[in-house]
Amino acid sequence: MRSRRHPLLAALLAALFVLAAGSGLAGAPSTAAAATAADPVRIMPLGDSITGSPGCWRSMLWDQLQKAGYTDIDFVGTLNAQSCALTHDADNEGHGGYLATTTADQNLLPGWLAATAPDIVVMHFGTNDVWSSIAPDTILAAYTKLVGQMRADNPAMKVLVAQIIPVNPSSCAECAARTAAFNERIPAWAQGITTAQSPVTVVDQWTGFDTATDTYDGVHPNAVGDAKMAARWFPALSALLTPGDPEEPGEPGNAGCSAAFRAVSAWQGGYQGEVTVTNTSSTAPTSSWTVTLALPAGSRLTQVWNGALTGTTVRDAGWNGTLAAGASTTFGFLASTSDAAGAPSPTASCAAS
Repeated sequence: MRSRRHPLLAALLAALFVLAAGSGLAGAPSTAAAATAADPVRIMPLGDSITGSPGCWRSMLWDQLQKAGYTDIDFVGTLNAQSCALTHDADNEGHGGYLATTTADQNLLPGWLAATAPDIVVMHFGTNDVWSSIAPDTILAAYTKLVGQMRADNPAMKVLVAQIIPVNPSSCAECAARTAAFNERIPAWAQGITTAQSPVTVVDQWTGFDTATDTYDGVHPNAVGDAKMAARWFPALSALLTPGDPEEPGEPGNAGCSAAFRAVSAWQGGYQGEVTVTNTSSTAPTSSWTVTLALPAGSRLTQVWNGALTGTTVRDAGWNGTLAAGASTTFGFLASTSDAAGAPSPTASCAAS
């Protein structure tokens, strides 16, 4: 969506602007003007079909980031498939059918990096490797090579690596166990390869993800699964970004929160909703939050993800309770309704500590 300049080129242009301003060339921008023309943060979603075909968790993540004020960003990639309901920056590097091991062996990543110059890589890769019964050691060796190639392109690369969603197709009885075994190895691998300049952060996309309800084929996420994935990526990614001014900031030093409801889809007798919880403090983090939903008569919550449900109250799931000042997280739910069609608009109130 936005222009993509390599970091070295951006630095050269900035230096030329300063030189021009100092020499009094006509039309040269001032140093202050050049500083405000900084490139957006470039984020590469990297993986296979779960990321790119169509990978609608990317559209939900983009939407959450924009609403939370993280607007100076650019999703980048050599692919641009967009068939999701939400309008978003669809650039990505999600290659259907690709293996992490083959991508590393064939040195495919350096070309993609050179074409897009990302600052952050969001990687959900390895599903096809697990399906192909490739050993965890071999997949992690490929991960190591890929991270090395990222750092060769950008020594300060920030990398988010997923513990991948469950793999449990009807044609692979052993895939579920293989996925669990592989995911168990990822945190120790990440700890061993992370550096202060180029941190590698593990994002748990596996815990609480159910292939029976969150995928359409035991592998690829449906709308519920996409929402879960976006909600898991959001806190880790937003921690690497600088938000704009919050729309309704809280009083300095107070750990308050707001809750915004959005209807995702509706059908006769039910609907899917999403609630974005935002820390409204400008300085203080939250350690936990609770959202109370005032549902219309005849409406009942039947399932919640990324939160713990008690009646009509949803508490944080533990991993998403801590929110930095201005940060947001999202939980989703399914509800039944007595209405023939259409989604009611429940009132959501939030309390944080």
